[in-house]
Amino acid sequence: MDENDPVLHLRLITPSTRTEEVTAVLDECTGVTNVVVLPGAAREPQGDLILCDVAREAANEVIDRLKWVQDEGSIAVEQVHLALSKVAADAVEEAPGDPDDAVIWAELAQRVRAESRITWAYLAFLAIATQLAGIGVLQNSPILIVGAMVLGPEFGAIAAICFGLLRGRGRLIVSSLKTLVVGFAVAIAITFACALVSRWMGWIDLSNLRVNEEVQFIVKPDRWSFIVALLAGAAGVLSITAGKSSALIGVFISVTTVPAAGYVAVALALSDWGEVGGSVAQLALNIAGMIISGTVTLVIQRKFWPQVGHRSSV
Repeated sequence: MDENDPVLHLRLITPSTRTEEVTAVLDECTGVTNVVVLPGAAREPQGDLILCDVAREAANEVIDRLKWVQDEGSIAVEQVHLALSKVAADAVEEAPGDPDDAVIWAELAQRVRAESRITWAYLAFLAIATQLAGIGVLQNSPILIVGAMVLGPEFGAIAAICFGLLRGRGRLIVSSLKTLVVGFAVAIAITFACALVSRWMGWIDLSNLRVNEEVQFIVKPDRWSFIVALLAGAAGVLSITAGKSSALIGVFISVTTVPAAGYVAVALALSDWGEVGGSVAQLALNIAGMIISGTVTLVIQRKFWPQVGHRSSV
């Protein structure tokens, strides 16, 4: 769904000796309802099973206060797409703020950790996107350039860097930067090899880079490129934290990271060093702008966004 559901469902497994402690927290927290306790229902790990619904705006406080459960039992959080319940509606109404404004920090932390890893799928998508961009450059095709922008998966690693800067997590920052560098290096190398073979076969030559006026913006970074990157970084982080997947597509189309990588590869294969420099500058400018604005957006959300309870320590 494109919008955050107002109610979350929590499933907790807790040692029987600490069940009363958990239920006391649930009773105290705003926006918690439909609490169910099933003594001895859990087998692995052993313990009591506790179910409840929580208004999205109240989730950070509940998760934060029950953080110890993850070491002695289990916490699982699910979206509730349909809740036909007056008490659930009352819980959402009781919790201050709006569900769309609530950032579930534990959820975001888990997501960016996954996005910071180098996977075969990530490398494949980035390599295919960069090759599409390279073909778009050679064919002077804005349509292919836009397609490459949408396909590129690099924003996940950029968001992970922003989160790492927010929380001071050096290891996450390093692993995310490694994912970006290795990913673009592999994608550029594959596209370069394909372009070089095409040059040897006589399919392309330097003239292809002299008649591509429609895509020349890729190698001409300026103040507007940086402003667009700043806006895209802020919009990208908001789309992730607010669950607006359609907005994230707009972010991909706004920035020229993947097209710049494709242009680098093609220009290298054709030995056009001036275009290589412009493309590298565009790539670096876009990534830097998105990291800056994405981090600032997370800082603002953490300190000033209207949410209930304590800010999560995640």
